[in-house]
Amino acid sequence: MSGETLDLPVEQIDFPVPAPLTSHGPARIIALCNQKGGVGKTTTAINLGAALAEYGRQVLIVDFDPQGAASVALGISAHEDEPTVYDALMRPGTKVTDVIRHSAQPGLDVVPANIDLSAAEVQLVGEVARENTLARMLRPVADTYDVILIDCQPSLGLLTVNALTASHGVLIPLETEYFALRGVALLVDTISKVADRLNPRLKIDGIVATMVDLRTLHSREVLQRVHEAFGAQVFDTTIARTVKFPDASIAAESILSFAPNHPGAESYRRLARELIARGDAA
Repeated sequence: MSGETLDLPVEQIDFPVPAPLTSHGPARIIALCNQKGGVGKTTTAINLGAALAEYGRQVLIVDFDPQGAASVALGISAHEDEPTVYDALMRPGTKVTDVIRHSAQPGLDVVPANIDLSAAEVQLVGEVARENTLARMLRPVADTYDVILIDCQPSLGLLTVNALTASHGVLIPLETEYFALRGVALLVDTISKVADRLNPRLKIDGIVATMVDLRTLHSREVLQRVHEAFGAQVFDTTIARTVKFPDASIAAESILSFAPNHPGAESYRRLARELIARGDAA
């Protein structure tokens, strides 16, 4: 990367506050996916979900990571004696409606996960139409919600393929760091293969630059590379690095309720408005 003057997009667009909905559903299902960990994927899932709920959307977050970070970050415990996404996927007789939990924020529900989900990766190998298991699980509630966000694990394994097969679109959180950028080509290739072989409706809704620190040359250079490589697929909204995000997670809240006036909260509101303006979560 050179030290030349960078021609970065200037954030000038102000996306309108969406009009209230008169009815709900059918849901647009969006997988938040990146095989690299630590890129702000779960942070984006919970805070984008909270922002969409603030704008009157009925939102379901599917925690599809055995670490269960999205569940914990929204104050949803997933103890061994309580049903989780694993049960809805793998145990006959357990419906997704038996698993859904309400968060503290109106309009935002969660399908929790815990370490049990790691067993599903192995068990699904022997299933008929194994890539469609999550899609079948979600079908009964697709008309109840406006947006379903699937928080994928940092892997391109069978669980992630299930999420991509169930989804209409993919939102890629991308840390503005060089090695994070390198892995996007592999992810895009996987998305193309799933679209070609399993889910023709699947498309990339967009790439969200996360953990942005425009004070550093490296962050600015990576952001420029992302815009050069992906053009209009890159969201105008960027998410700056701030300690408020982990602070909110520790408090088991979204940043919108933990620090509603913080710039990080407004960034996710803006991302929600942009997603709706693009027509990807109308």
